[in-house]
Amino acid sequence: MKEKAINTSVEPNPVRLLSLKNPAHFLALGFGSGLAPKAPGTFGSIAAIPLVLLAALSGNLFYLLLTFVACVAGIWICGKTAEDMGVHDHSAIVWDEVAGMLLTFILVPLSPVTLLVGFVLFRLFDILKPWPISYLDKHVHGGLGIMLDDILAGILACAGVHALMTFGVI
Repeated sequence: MKEKAINTSVEPNPVRLLSLKNPAHFLALGFGSGLAPKAPGTFGSIAAIPLVLLAALSGNLFYLLLTFVACVAGIWICGKTAEDMGVHDHSAIVWDEVAGMLLTFILVPLSPVTLLVGFVLFRLFDILKPWPISYLDKHVHGGLGIMLDDILAGILACAGVHALMTFGVI
């Protein structure tokens, strides 16, 4: 049985271990947006907006299917990329933000206002990590851990957008 080699050297910049030519890395880095030197999670969320808009044009069923695939495949995509970097949940890994943004806009009629409100709510939940998001962030590891806190942030942001629409705030 062949044992997997473990990289014991500490790479000062683990992003250098990745390649945008590798499909898993390209997606995990949010199409390259995770390489932003400041606020990569915010840039990953912004990079998700064209995907949200295109998916919404394709209808609710396609949108839901794409969102499900993004969340489930994201567990492997983020886990594999983190493993290749030798770092758990490096800030350049932003596929979780892409999936979270898709979740935020489930069954939301898209307009500039709903996009802005959903974006702000998602970023707030992702950054502030209120309970139970903070619990998941600290206690679940690997690809699932990378994805799960943003999945929950997206669900909460989606609920927030729907609540604001229901009460006529937006």
